Amino acid sequence: MVGTACGGSETGIEDLPADVLGLVLRRLDGASLAAAGCACSGFRDLASDPDAWRALCLDMWPSVRDVVCLGGGGGGYQALYADAFPFPAASSPAAAPSPSSLPARLVSAVDLHHKGVCIMSRVVETDASSAWFLGSPFRVDALVQEGFSAPCPVAPDELTLSWILIDPATGAALNASSRRPVSVDRTWLSGDAVARFTVVLGDGVALDAAVTCDDRRGHVREVSLCAGDAEGGGVSGRDGLAAVAAAMASDRQRRGAEEAARRVYQEFAQGKRERKEWKARREGIVDLCCSGVGAAAFLSFLVMLTFR
Repeated sequence: MVGTACGGSETGIEDLPADVLGLVLRRLDGASLAAAGCACSGFRDLASDPDAWRALCLDMWPSVRDVVCLGGGGGGYQALYADAFPFPAASSPAAAPSPSSLPARLVSAVDLHHKGVCIMSRVVETDASSAWFLGSPFRVDALVQEGFSAPCPVAPDELTLSWILIDPATGAALNASSRRPVSVDRTWLSGDAVARFTVVLGDGVALDAAVTCDDRRGHVREVSLCAGDAEGGGVSGRDGLAAVAAAMASDRQRRGAEEAARRVYQEFAQGKRERKEWKARREGIVDLCCSGVGAAAFLSFLVMLTFR
């Protein structure tokens, strides 16, 4: 008979051989594996198996196989999953990181899937301490110019993107993409479509991962990550790096995270549209006033010439 609780007098599931339990636990997803580790002390040891977490991470993010800072033994994969699987909370950090604590390098692990099939997987290292990166708009390119052709026509709505930012010095990681597109913009003249996977961080900064593709020919032209503010403008490399570092040290969203992240993005996009419309109305009023002043000055000049 199988008992219903750990440590009971009857034979329980924890009495099964450890290798059998290990095989069972390896079939769980990350959240279920972490929950199983909280059931009892025997499960805690099995659920902390580095090989199980390594296999779980490689199944979800094939590109992390080439990330050297995680270690060959897979000791950092459980922490990677805890950092990179949840979405970052869109709340303002308690304190902005000091310039000396900003990451000197960023490692991007990028995996692009179409209908569940991985069509691109690569690791990009960025020197985040250079004057060029800090002074320019925040941007990391995973694919540019060369592009590639997918085995079949690419439907932008059916793309999924995982973009993980890793600080190799500390091992801290951040999920920088929304997995599923939050919007798809099409240019009918060129046939290009841009699928956006935007994640909103604190202090009104959003990370905008974008995939540009020709959905008629199945050609993916560009995969990039930029940072923008609530006004619709770009963010410098220094400010974007500070927002990323603060998000790495902040809380993560838990239950219903994907839906909550989409809702936060919709609120962010709505606020940006409203500010853009308000700015356009203000500029229209200013233009109208300037036109009125110019017309009045011109009429005054004509009157002066007439009665001279």
